[in-house]
Amino acid sequence: MSILMVNDRYDFNSFKQILQVTDGNLASHLRHLENAEYIEVEKSFAGRKPLTNYSATSAGKKAFQAHLNFLENLINENKP
Repeated sequence: MSILMVNDRYDFNSFKQILQVTDGNLASHLRHLENAEYIEVEKSFAGRKPLTNYSATSAGKKAFQAHLNFLENLINENKP
């Protein structure tokens, strides 16, 4: 989600390269985000090659920001 928060869209192969994960692992995570309606999937072709792009939905952005806020509060509440 952090990648999609700073990019309008991101393709599967770029995700795989930057995260250094397997196809199956990445597909599983992306499927969960799609099922939660946090991301949208757009399939197309670049020439004859299939291309899958992902983008964050407004619900996904809101949920991710809430997660970041929670983590920030957790850190601040537990500072010595």
